[in-house]
Amino acid sequence: MSINNELLAILCCPETKQPVHVADEATVTRLNEAVARGSLKNKGKKPVTDPLDGGLIRADNKILYPVRENIPVMLIEEGIPLD
Repeated sequence: MSINNELLAILCCPETKQPVHVADEATVTRLNEAVARGSLKNKGKKPVTDPLDGGLIRADNKILYPVRENIPVMLIEEGIPLD
């Protein structure tokens, strides 16, 4: 996954306005395993069915916003709880 540093600097959580950082490979792998099992749900309580290319994690490390085809999906209901 490739996100321009200038874009990353201006992106923030749409709900709390906290900054975000790029998710590490291990986190993305763990979430994709949950997608494959059909056990991952987003904040909108809908199952996540498409594998993640990457993700942006809110500064408090509680929510990941998916990145698909190098495009961050910064919608509150698309956020994935990390707890």
